[in-house]
This record gives sequence, C-alpha cells and structure tokens, in this order.
Amino acid sequence: MHISVLLQESIDSLNIKEDGIFVDCTLGYAGHSSEILKRIKRGSLFAFDQDQDAISYSEQKLKKIGSNFTIIKSNFTCLKKKLQELGINRVDGILFDLGVSSPQLDEASRGFSFHQDAKLDMRMDRDQELSAYEVVNQYSEEELARIFFQYGEEKYARGIAKNIVKARNERNIETTLELVEIIKISVPEKYRREKHPARKVFQAIRIEVNHELEILEGSLKDAASMLNPHGRLSVITFHSLEDRIVKNLFRSLTQIDDKVRGLPNIPEEYLPDYKLITAKAICPSKEELEMNERSRSSKLRVIERIK
Repeated sequence: MHISVLLQESIDSLNIKEDGIFVDCTLGYAGHSSEILKRIKRGSLFAFDQDQDAISYSEQKLKKIGSNFTIIKSNFTCLKKKLQELGINRVDGILFDLGVSSPQLDEASRGFSFHQDAKLDMRMDRDQELSAYEVVNQYSEEELARIFFQYGEEKYARGIAKNIVKARNERNIETTLELVEIIKISVPEKYRREKHPARKVFQAIRIEVNHELEILEGSLKDAASMLNPHGRLSVITFHSLEDRIVKNLFRSLTQIDDKVRGLPNIPEEYLPDYKLITAKAICPSKEELEMNERSRSSKLRVIERIK
C-alpha cells in the first residue's frame, strides 16, 4: 500500500484555490493528486508520470473524484513543453514528490528493492532501454565507483565496484539478491550491522538509470518560471543530494542582488521574484514517522512567486 509522504503539509503549502490550475509532477498512485483534485471544483489538475502501471491505477482513482484532470505520460523534464502544447503557460501551484512510490518498491519484479529477488531493472519508464542490468554489467569499475560515491554517498564505493567487476567476469550479474551478496562481502561486518549495506548502492543505481539528478534542476527552474504571482512550488525530497539541489536553487531565486543588499530602500526592480515560504525544511511529524517508516528522510521546501 502506498502512503503519501507529508501529505497534509504539502497540500497546505500549495495555498490551493478552487478555480486554480495545479500540476503534480510526480503522479505516482495519486495520493497528492487526489487531495488537490478534491479542492479544485472549478480548476484543473495536470499530472505527470512515466509509469504506465501508476497511470492506469491513478486514472481510475481520480475519476471517482472529478473529471477536471489530465494525465500526461512523460517525465517531468518535459513539464513546460507538454503544458504549453496544451495551451497552459501559467499555473497556480506545482508539486514534486521525488520519492519512489511504495508499489514500485514492493513489486519485486521492478527490481528496486534490495529485500526481494528480481531481475535487475529499476526503470521508472519501462519503455526506456537503460536498466540496472546494463549499469551493473557494462559500466567500468571507475564509472561504478563514481556513481556509488556521487549518488549514494557510499564510502566503500571503490571496493564494491571492484568486486562487481570481479564477479561479472565469471558470469553476468542477473538479479537484485546476487548484487546484494556482492555488496555484503565488500563492506566491513560492522557496516553491515548498522543499516542494510545495499541501501546506498541501490539508490545510486536507481538515480543513474532514471537520470534523476540530471533532470531535476532544469525541471525545477521551468516549474518556477511558470508560476502565476502568489503561485507556489513545493518539493518533497528523500535524500541529501536532491535536497541540496532544491535548497540551492530556492536560495538563488529568492536572494536580493548583492549590489543593493543592505540598502534601507531597495528599488523594486532589484527585489527577487520569489520568496521562501520554508526558511527551514518541513520534516514528517512523530505521528507520521510511526505510521510510515519510509517517510523518515523526507523534507518539504516551498517558494512563492511574488511578482
């Protein structure tokens, strides 16, 4: 079962008005989209996803609430282009929930989980060619080590990469649990006891397969540029790499120009177009953490267009 993370906080952060145009860039299983749709009787919802399973499920779920929604089968990297094709140039709120949905993790065949055996896959869009299998079996030792360190912040990246290459020289690595076993023998026993030793490597491979960080910053800039005055952009992240991108971008969009900072009266044209709504990221409540352990690393950041 999928439980949407920071559901109430993210919906509240959008300042929803019932005749507004809102965008859910990560439809998933329609947890956030359902709540948005309930609140926009005279407005419109546009939702993006590239996973056909999620789209099919969510379409039925949303139809029970209203008909004023459009699902776009696309990565949110095409956000601006796809909306403009539909005649939408300005919107009142945009939400990104960057987590992998629970059904994707729980469905063993998708290959996202290090707890269940499955073919190495991890594609959000199952029509794309690159999968975890190609990454694990075709990338060089140096490339693997870089990905594990950069995208997983894995301190044993080099040893894990070396052992993957050694193992695949015997035969290709086909499944998730084969990969888990290689990771386990590549790290100290103490490290294995602290947290699951494959967690960071699986995260890194998933990010590489789906180009998650490469497309995030550009998509966020496009999203911010499409906001109406008083429109809000809300982003839920799940690890420090995503959060850093969001935090740095939001800071750059809301900063006062160095040339005039500190002046008693700053001319209008030098004031930023956006303001930070969350000086500090919003984290899950104690109650949510008890109910949904997967929400533990999530953070919500919000900006608003002010002119």
